[in-house]
Amino acid sequence: MAGGHGGGDYKDLVVFLAAAGVVVPLFNRWKISPVLGFLAAGVLLGPDGLGQFADVAPWLSWFTISDAAQLAQLSELGVAFLLFMIGLELSWERLKAMRRLVFGFGMMQVALCSTVLAGAFMLLGQPFAGAAVLGMGLALSSTAVVLPVMAERNRMRGAVGRATFAGLLAQDLAVAPILITVTVLTTLAAAGGDLSPTVLGPALLTLAPAAFGMAVIVLVGRLGLRPLFRSVAKSRSRSHGGSRELFVALCLLVVVGAGVAAQASGLSMSLGALVAGVLLAETEYRREIEVNIEPFKGLLLGVFFVGVGIGLDLDVVAAEPVLVFGLALGVIAIKAVLIFGLARAWGLSARAAVETAMVLGPAGEFAFVIVNTSLVGGLATPAFTQAVLMAATLSMFAVPLAAMLGERLAKSAPAAPLFAVSPEAEPETKGASVLIVGFGRVGRLVAEMLKEHGQTFMAVDADPGTVAAGRRDGYDVSYGDAARSEMLALCGIADIKALVVTMDAPTKVDEVVIAARALREDLVVIARARDDRHAARLYGLGVTDAVPETTEASLQLAENTLVDLGVPMGLVLASIHERRDQFRAVFQAAIPEDRRNRATRALRSGPKA
Repeated sequence: MAGGHGGGDYKDLVVFLAAAGVVVPLFNRWKISPVLGFLAAGVLLGPDGLGQFADVAPWLSWFTISDAAQLAQLSELGVAFLLFMIGLELSWERLKAMRRLVFGFGMMQVALCSTVLAGAFMLLGQPFAGAAVLGMGLALSSTAVVLPVMAERNRMRGAVGRATFAGLLAQDLAVAPILITVTVLTTLAAAGGDLSPTVLGPALLTLAPAAFGMAVIVLVGRLGLRPLFRSVAKSRSRSHGGSRELFVALCLLVVVGAGVAAQASGLSMSLGALVAGVLLAETEYRREIEVNIEPFKGLLLGVFFVGVGIGLDLDVVAAEPVLVFGLALGVIAIKAVLIFGLARAWGLSARAAVETAMVLGPAGEFAFVIVNTSLVGGLATPAFTQAVLMAATLSMFAVPLAAMLGERLAKSAPAAPLFAVSPEAEPETKGASVLIVGFGRVGRLVAEMLKEHGQTFMAVDADPGTVAAGRRDGYDVSYGDAARSEMLALCGIADIKALVVTMDAPTKVDEVVIAARALREDLVVIARARDDRHAARLYGLGVTDAVPETTEASLQLAENTLVDLGVPMGLVLASIHERRDQFRAVFQAAIPEDRRNRATRALRSGPKA
């Protein structure tokens, strides 16, 4: 135990946190997925890594994780958070827009790869139930590794990106049915593998409590989640964002609570978290939840991968190197060939099909969850299961290499699609062209004008009542703090054409502008200013245009007053025009020199109509 080293009960946790502090920045610098780093750290810090030399050099025990059970519960929580985040991504709009690729190409890929791999494992001597579970586990690819690798190589746009994302999305959707199928297979294996109706019927009946529990989770989630989050959001709004920890605590409660409820029903904790994520995906709190959960998800998922690395038996590689490396190469080759054929059948060009097949060929993180289930349930032989886990790990390490190889192979492949219909024609979710921050009276009027002129938009507001009212009227409004760069990124700031900041709190307006400019220098930013001094400050922060509400209102009031008092119209208009020019000169001087490429449009020009 850790306590035997004099480091207390938390020594292993300290070692993990220290490793995370080194691994993540180092692998980010090398442009390698941190997931691979966590796996490598688990292998290095585990009993088969530096732990082997602890007897010779006792001081090494301070740098190894000696009690993997300490991290087991955190590891399970990390998987639950991953499933929860995946559930948040499964919005109806996204599925509807990509339905052909997701439910056609993606689901067929899962089914075909599972079947062929299961057949291959049966040929290698595994029983039916074990081979089926191993096949389903290895049929899934790594969302956590593939997407960052594709993004780093700028391959997420176009046919390759859409096909890869659709395949991963279909695999995420397939996780729940696979976990349920594993439960049935485990029950059948306990009955000796008999598929007769007398055995199969009771096995299926074991899902009745699970189905009831899932129905309860869905019902409670539908009725209670939105009011619960609205209550916490109102409390946070009253404290001006000071109770963010309450929002985080509620997110943790939902993930853990749904997971525990699923476990009580005989299902896995991760499946309950997935359902909770799906239920929240259509609410106005989805983006704010993602922002708050992301740091915890990454760290807890790191615990999971470190645990996987610790549990890997390197002696299996030493004893059966041909089997382990052969399984890794075989899985990648079989999946790549099948996915290439399916991609061509779904209309991808040979180039796009090659790249898609190569990145989806390696196994993924759910292989460890599903394959370990087969090990616990006795569905497959322990030695062979360990070899499969090592092969899955090696294949994940090969994702960056596979992506690079796929891109090079694609250059020599024909560019034309196999059929006339190609994924390039697949309908996509049309992103908003304008992001409105603040959906009060001003923001809503801006939205109405944009709608009138056929411009797409979405809005963000930190007041739950305002958000609820906007959504009731059919507007795409989300709850969240747009002053956080993570929230702006989730709202699609990378693709929008303009950002309109309409809040009446000058400090918050400044924060949003600063965050937006840090993400995009070329973005058109129009902001509401309190007065001329605030407008000048906003121009200094880099807005394209600032609209000082009190300044323009004061000029119009003065104009009307002077005219009504009998001052000649010409003199009034001349003085008002002169004052506007003075303000424009101040604003222009506040703009950084590298942005003075056009005159400001902060105030009206010319006389009133």
